[in-house]
Amino acid sequence: LSLKFGDIGNLKGLVIRLLLTTTYYQLSVRNWFSLHRLQLLYNHSIQATFNATRIYAPSSYSYHCEHVSSLQRYDALLIPSSANDLSKLWEVTFIDFQIQGFNIQEGHFAYAKDCASFFSPAILMGLVMSLILLLVLAYALHMLIHLKSLDRHYECKASPTYFAQVKDNDIGDEKEPLRSNGNESYELRNQQFCKIYI
Repeated sequence: LSLKFGDIGNLKGLVIRLLLTTTYYQLSVRNWFSLHRLQLLYNHSIQATFNATRIYAPSSYSYHCEHVSSLQRYDALLIPSSANDLSKLWEVTFIDFQIQGFNIQEGHFAYAKDCASFFSPAILMGLVMSLILLLVLAYALHMLIHLKSLDRHYECKASPTYFAQVKDNDIGDEKEPLRSNGNESYELRNQQFCKIYI
């Protein structure tokens, strides 16, 4: 795919050539195209060559990216092919780049596969916040599981403060017989209360 600009200043016959390849992948059961190489031609010869990385899409789609550049600040999708040619002297940046090499219908781009990363800062922050909330939930469940049951940790003690003895001489006796209608029954002398420990 060639973009021909003609003569620009000292550059005679400036051409930007995009070499596209298509490959069938059995795993996805479809053809994918990729930008393999970008070449700058002027004065009727190749002056600079850049290898393209991570520029690919299904062949029925187009590829879109906000910046396709050889500069590191734009994630450098274009890499000089070698240190010996003039590629290092060039800085190439395409803004709002969209390309489709195959299956073009009615002169319009198909649905675009965007180059946006799956791990953008917003997505990473969302993952971190989800992890923090999961840790808080796990800690709360841990605390609920290890709560001590109230019916197992109590202690009953006699209360001399609130329930005075009926007879001083019967301190050791805890019950006294009551007689009524010939039946023998007992009454507790010591009242008890329970202290519950949590």
